[in-house]
Amino acid sequence: MSPIASRDDVELLGVGIGHHFGSLEVLHSITLSIRRGEWVALTGPSGSGKTTLLAIMGGLLRPTVGAAHLVDAAGARHNGIERSVAWVLQTATAIGTRSVLDNAALGGLSAGMRSATAADVAAGVLAAVGLDLRLTHRARDLSGGELQRLSIARALTSARPFLFADEPTGQLDRKTSDQVMDAMAQACSDVGVLIATHDPSVAQRCQRTLTLQNGHLNGS
Repeated sequence: MSPIASRDDVELLGVGIGHHFGSLEVLHSITLSIRRGEWVALTGPSGSGKTTLLAIMGGLLRPTVGAAHLVDAAGARHNGIERSVAWVLQTATAIGTRSVLDNAALGGLSAGMRSATAADVAAGVLAAVGLDLRLTHRARDLSGGELQRLSIARALTSARPFLFADEPTGQLDRKTSDQVMDAMAQACSDVGVLIATHDPSVAQRCQRTLTLQNGHLNGS
């Protein structure tokens, strides 16, 4: 199976996923699909395996049993999930001495874009997340919410069809969380989004909410 060539009509599919850490069963027989343009919330108590499931579905961790694949419009399965998923983590990071535009452009450079193309794409995405007036500012001068929006812009500049967010508002206050989620909604209309979150207001923004409990996935 070759890496999928197009982001159009692509689906991420996990089938029969189970995972153990030693004798501890974290995930049990999970089947999960995410389509491009769909927002899915993943909820559950701390330690329930949300981050582990994200890592497996994002191609960063091989499950003990089962598998995750990219599936194209014809139903063919492909490798290369890790090159199709961009990440936004709870703790936003950036190169503090470089500009906001330089930091966002790293997403495009990581996907093989030329420098000028990456900068052009980054500028457009930064405008979508409300940072168009901060392009030349150093990243270290951003607020916490602005830094998280920069993380979203950097992820989207990679032009990957899926974005996984692990507690993206976990360290933010309510107002700033709302601003970050508004920015994601503005910029991620054609991206498949999987968000691990404890925040009900974040989950309510998604089309589906799934809950991990005792290794099992529930929801619709």
